[in-house]
Order: sequence, then C-alpha cells, then structure tokens
Amino acid sequence: MSIFSTILDKLGLGKNKGQPAVTGTTEVKPPDPTSTASKPVSNATSVPTAKPMGAAPTSEKGVSTAPSAVERRQRDDVAVKDAPAPVPAATRTMSQVDITKMLEQKAKGTVLNWKQSISDLLFLLDIDNSREARTQLAKELAAPADVMSDSARMNTWLHKTVLRKIAENGGNIPQDLLD
Repeated sequence: MSIFSTILDKLGLGKNKGQPAVTGTTEVKPPDPTSTASKPVSNATSVPTAKPMGAAPTSEKGVSTAPSAVERRQRDDVAVKDAPAPVPAATRTMSQVDITKMLEQKAKGTVLNWKQSISDLLFLLDIDNSREARTQLAKELAAPADVMSDSARMNTWLHKTVLRKIAENGGNIPQDLLD
C-alpha cells in the first residue's frame, strides 16, 4: 500500500472506507426453459385437489393465480431499476469529510502544526514521518527533481500537494491551505 493511500485510509477517504455499500443491483437469471413455472398448464385433464397449507391461490379450474416466477422477476427488476443508486466516493462533496475538524481534534493539547508541517501531519495520522518516508511520498506523488534536491522545498511542496490531493479525494481543506 502506498503512503498516500495510507493517508487517505487514516482520514476515512480510502477506497474501502466511508463508501456506502453497493445497493440496487441483483443478479437476474433468464427463465429456466425446463422449469414448470414457465410452462403452460393444461386444463383438459386437471382435477381439482385440496390445497396444501401455504399453497399459492388457484382458480376454480386449478390454475395458479399467483404471479409466475417470470412475473416476479420482472416486478423485482423494475423495483431494482427504480432504486436510488449509491453515491460513488469520487462524487462525494468536499464537506462530507471534515478533515480540518478531525485533525484539529487530534492535535488538541499538542504543539503539532499540521497546517504548515508535513511531518506534523504525518505524525498526527500515526504514519512514519522520517525523512526517508517523506522522500518516498514525494516520489510517489511525482515531485519535480529540483524540489527533491532541497529538503525544505520538498517538505513545503509535499505538504501543499498532500493537502490538495486530500481535497481532491473528498476532504474538506480550507482554501488558504491549498493556495
């Protein structure tokens, strides 16, 4: 797992977290041609019989008046088609995950300044904030070569880029931190 994926997961923005369960889908199988439910019933030789408990309603001639399996499938398909679709993670609004509030609460009572320091941000998220880890994260996020040659510039670039990417993935980050 990449470092940035870990960041998203810790913030509740990862692919497996914060997403609604998939609803509104079902596997629909075509009717079985050998099934008796889809075959016509011949009334010529039918003899009325006593209904067993829980049997489907039948007409006087013994023909079932309950919906056939095909009719039930069609009704269920319409219900599924009309069901609201889940909202994919990519279309969530930025206000859905208030990253600022979450990080402020984590930083409460500490001297950590996640708004200006990539090291403090990673530390708050319980992610390795060593220089090696930050260098790896910068490479993962395609930092320019001139940024990679200077540790201070890399940290500044990395902080801005991580915050921008968090916002792109549904995090609520104040605009002044993204400029």
